[in-house]
Amino acid sequence: MTQPPSPSPTATYRLQLQPDFPFAAAERAVPHLAALGVSHLHLSPVLEAVPGSTHGYDVVDHAAVRAELGGERGLRALAATARSHGLGLVVDLVPNHMAVPRPVSLNGPLWQVLRDGPASPYARWFDIDWDAGHGGRLLLPVLGGRLGEEARHFRVEGDVLRYREHAFPLRPGTEGLELTRLLEAQWYRLAWWRLARSELNYRRFFTIAELIAVRAEDPEVFQATHGTVLRLVREGVIDGLRIDHPDGLVDPGGYLARLHEGTGGRWTVVEKILTGDELLPESWACAGTTGYDALRHIDGLFVCPQGAGRLFSHYRDFVTPLADEGGDWEETVRRAAYEVITHDLAAEVERLVRTAARISARVPEPGDHAPWALRHAVRELMVRLPVYRPYPADPGQAERDAAMLGTAAAGARTAFRVPEEARAVDLIHDLALGLLPDHPDHDRRDCADFAARFAQTASALHAKSVEDTAFYRYPVLLSACEVGGAPGEPALPPEAFHAYCARVQRDRPAAGTVLSTHDTKRSADVRARIAVLSECPDRWRDVLGAMAEGAVCDVGAGGPAGTGPADPMVSWLAWQTAFGLGAPGDEAAAERVAPAVLKAVREAGLRTSWTEPDTGYEEAVEEFVRNGPCGPTAAPLAALDEEVAPFVRANVLGAALLHLTMPGVPDLYQGTERAYAALVDPDNRRPARFGPELLAELDAGGAPRDLSAEKLRLTATALRLRRARPQWFGATASYEPVYAEGPAAEHCVAFCRSGRVLTVVTRLSLCLVETGGWWDTLLRLPPGGPWRELLTGRELPGGAAVGLSDLLAVSPVALFVAE
Repeated sequence: MTQPPSPSPTATYRLQLQPDFPFAAAERAVPHLAALGVSHLHLSPVLEAVPGSTHGYDVVDHAAVRAELGGERGLRALAATARSHGLGLVVDLVPNHMAVPRPVSLNGPLWQVLRDGPASPYARWFDIDWDAGHGGRLLLPVLGGRLGEEARHFRVEGDVLRYREHAFPLRPGTEGLELTRLLEAQWYRLAWWRLARSELNYRRFFTIAELIAVRAEDPEVFQATHGTVLRLVREGVIDGLRIDHPDGLVDPGGYLARLHEGTGGRWTVVEKILTGDELLPESWACAGTTGYDALRHIDGLFVCPQGAGRLFSHYRDFVTPLADEGGDWEETVRRAAYEVITHDLAAEVERLVRTAARISARVPEPGDHAPWALRHAVRELMVRLPVYRPYPADPGQAERDAAMLGTAAAGARTAFRVPEEARAVDLIHDLALGLLPDHPDHDRRDCADFAARFAQTASALHAKSVEDTAFYRYPVLLSACEVGGAPGEPALPPEAFHAYCARVQRDRPAAGTVLSTHDTKRSADVRARIAVLSECPDRWRDVLGAMAEGAVCDVGAGGPAGTGPADPMVSWLAWQTAFGLGAPGDEAAAERVAPAVLKAVREAGLRTSWTEPDTGYEEAVEEFVRNGPCGPTAAPLAALDEEVAPFVRANVLGAALLHLTMPGVPDLYQGTERAYAALVDPDNRRPARFGPELLAELDAGGAPRDLSAEKLRLTATALRLRRARPQWFGATASYEPVYAEGPAAEHCVAFCRSGRVLTVVTRLSLCLVETGGWWDTLLRLPPGGPWRELLTGRELPGGAAVGLSDLLAVSPVALFVAE
């Protein structure tokens, strides 16, 4: 039975499903989450994935709900239980890629392509360049060594070729061939894994060869890969969707339009990362982003701009980094971009070069370009893009993107010594914009292919060079090194926050907002703790100096062989990580801190990396973490942790209340209704654990005993208010900033929703205390009322001017409702 479109959620709660937390476990959590006040459960991907996957983004079968989670029966049982408690389901959908699993037979469509080649009906599913060398074969970079070295590990069993834990189908009729001829006769070429960087001829997710791109732009492929989910939407099992990585699609706008039609307009948000003042394309048929832009605007409020600058000075003195290795944000990003585009994305660049060369050979003006010049032009233009990808085909974006690409092209031309050769930039610029050279022999498909692939590669470049490299080379203030963040400018004033909120309420009032996700490098509470360091940079310098004197390891400047002070960048990063986790000197915490620090140094790629690991260096880093940040030398850090506890509390509660009452639909990550400290995955993807007893105790009138209970009470209060009064927060609601008056006015962020809800939050509370407190700073309540504070029960008349020292005497935040 077809269900009518469901209304937008009032709040969603993200559950990270995995074999250790299947649908049945989620079902048991439903009563607690319903009592908490959310309207929808937000589930990680539910379709069949690689066995044992803890995330589900490695889909292998779009036709089935994942058996390890309980299958479709388990999903339907969860939906029924959720609905009986007044909750709906939002599901994470992965349209861009599928897994290349071990064995490949787990991915049925890909298995058939490997067996039958381009003639397979499934060949259109995958983004494969069959003409890119390799004798018309698909490169599979799965061998642990070179082909000749690995030949002894091959064996044929019937119509299957086996290599270690891998299995591949044999092309019909080749089963009896001698091994060398048999390998050459297949529709795939098995190769050393290191060839993926430069030789791969299928589009992948970022730089992950184990994830092959799916051509969702093809209507038949769309229907085949979305049929199960759309059926579950029509049958009322699924109420909304979260779309993973739309930037990887050929035409995100067209895809969303098709999806909107297929779902009947169900609530849908997209994982689109916006940078700077970038806006989501107006034409996209969705409620908005998943909310990393909201995260950036909330976090920025709790960073002191002056203190952040002083912290950078201390970092520079302590680490002494080169400008392009963490000494300057823009230079660090630029170098990382060059490294990624010349190394990690070499295969993607070469495909663009081949396409541009074909066009250039057929087009007299501005044709006749050498491949090296086209390659240089692609790289130089792409590294200068300030956003993830351009959308030149989108009517609302065309003018902005043309200006952006024009600026990037002007810079790219300066990278050529010979001005005439710089004209290659003109061709790449025009092709990136989708401009077709006026020539009768021109192949328009090549031009459309280039524009799409340029945009797709640009998004991979930005993600890998900024999020996955530069963020780890510039650890000045780790709380700013977050998805959607701007580490070079970590602080934002209240005016920027208010402008952002007003824009969201006006343009996309049902967009998502987040503070913690399965992809955040540090949970919101860890970032809230670290942000306090921007308010006490000199104290951090002194504490770090005292600890550094007592910590030694084998990662000194002289190399892994020399014992001496810790690599200063690793030291800075590790101490800050332990502080953020709230675990200085905790030996047990080393099991969480050490993997996070090791991941950071591998992603940074300066001394070790995932593909070229320096085991001696990595062992020394791990030893340093155990003996330093998680060892006996961390006593000064533990003392600092105790000193700043009141200000951490203000940040944690302030960020939570802003998130829960600002425009948009708040998404809570599992466990974050209480104090939640987690580092980068896999730490933040541990199976969820729920204890409803504390909420019941608070509901019975119990007073919060600690920050965790205080945050839970605040969260439940705000969520229940949103659910009970959706009109005060939804599409027809209003947002009005409320400004304090007096010497400490900048430390108050307040706003009113629909004239009925007033949020008041303290920012930069440590700086506030150091300057004498609120003094006679006042906040005038909006007219109406009386206003009742939901956490304390206190009532105040509308229009009253109240001293903030009195208003926030008990708590650094307040939530008022006009009765």
